[in-house]
Amino acid sequence: MPTIDLPGGAVAYRAAGPERSTAPPVVFVHPFLTNGAVWTGVADLLAERGVRSYAPDWPLGAHRTPMDADADQSPRGVARRIVLFLEALGLEDVVLVGNDTGGALAQFVLDTDVSRVGRVVLVNCDAFDTFPPFPFNVIFRLLRGRRRLGAGLLPMRGRVFRHSPLGFGLLANKLDADLTRSWIEPALTDPGIRDDAVRFLHAVDPRELLDVSTRLKDYQGQVRIVWGMADRAFKPALGRRLQQAFRDAEFVEVPGARTLVELDAPQVLAEQIADLATATRS
Repeated sequence: MPTIDLPGGAVAYRAAGPERSTAPPVVFVHPFLTNGAVWTGVADLLAERGVRSYAPDWPLGAHRTPMDADADQSPRGVARRIVLFLEALGLEDVVLVGNDTGGALAQFVLDTDVSRVGRVVLVNCDAFDTFPPFPFNVIFRLLRGRRRLGAGLLPMRGRVFRHSPLGFGLLANKLDADLTRSWIEPALTDPGIRDDAVRFLHAVDPRELLDVSTRLKDYQGQVRIVWGMADRAFKPALGRRLQQAFRDAEFVEVPGARTLVELDAPQVLAEQIADLATATRS
């Protein structure tokens, strides 16, 4: 994978689709303890439609290279790194797509610098003071320590536990063992990665995202909320409330899908992203 050096550390990313496209580029923001590979199915479908996309491994615990010791690992700091990524690659009029924790980070981006963001797709994500939702708010508190995070991940080496409701099973109907193993391997094997993840967990503050939500209405770009309706953590009512926080946002239901709509319904999500990317601005 190509890697780009940014203030705070290097970020690796996957790129798919034609280098030259009439459609605006798509940039993905994944959840905590996953990596950019979670978007592969959607990215491949977008590539078939002639849409270029970028799926970085953000420093959320499943990245391969630790950040600098003084890197800002707060949600606001990671959002600034997303903005710097767009600037470094010269990406403009971006369709920013965020899911789960990545949706919260996308909202922080909107509150930081929207100059390169033309459209936004939010998929089953944190919003307001739900950051994170139950039961992940309890789990995150238990993992706030390098040793505790390492110990907490040890049982997830086994596929059965990893795909159970105590692992990633709550998030998706369709899970690939190799993919989910790639999510936990970096934090299991590299204390620097664990430190990055723990610093992020310590910096998560629901009050900050709630504050950001009061300014989402100021965003002038197009917004689409794509929501898996079978999600037991990020419930549909939260998505509907998030829709109302924006000036003018569409809400798209995805029946049967859970949190990771990109795994449960990649075709539906790709269609929604491509449709928004090629839509005429109102």
